[in-house]
Amino acid sequence: MTKLVYVLNGANLNMLGKREPHIYGTTTLAEIQQRTLATARELGLECEFRQTNHEGVMVDWLHEAFEREAGVIINPAGFSFSSIPVLDAVKLLHTPVIELHITNIHRREETHRHSLISLAATGVICGLGAAGYPLAVRAMAQALEDAG
Repeated sequence: MTKLVYVLNGANLNMLGKREPHIYGTTTLAEIQQRTLATARELGLECEFRQTNHEGVMVDWLHEAFEREAGVIINPAGFSFSSIPVLDAVKLLHTPVIELHITNIHRREETHRHSLISLAATGVICGLGAAGYPLAVRAMAQALEDAG
């Protein structure tokens, strides 16, 4: 049976490659999606890759992942630091959750250092740029395997 992984991306990540390239790099979300899906295929995972600028949509997708018993890789972006609804939706999940950030949030300004989502995540990858996505997929494959 193929294991399902949701890769969910939050606000403004659709602007990767254009938005503050000195912070986020020049790789676009479309390029990240291609690499992520290729890694998932290589590992035999079914992968849903999505991005939204709307908090409620992210909550709906997390509910969907819960219902489908999917593992979740989430780059919550700005939702990380203020969204109780996204945190509460992540807490619903019984499957592994990997929180992902392109930058090292611990080296950023105070408003970007403390992610609420980390309170519910199985693990966190941050500061590795776009390369963090394929690493997160590999970590998720192992976590799903370990969960049986």
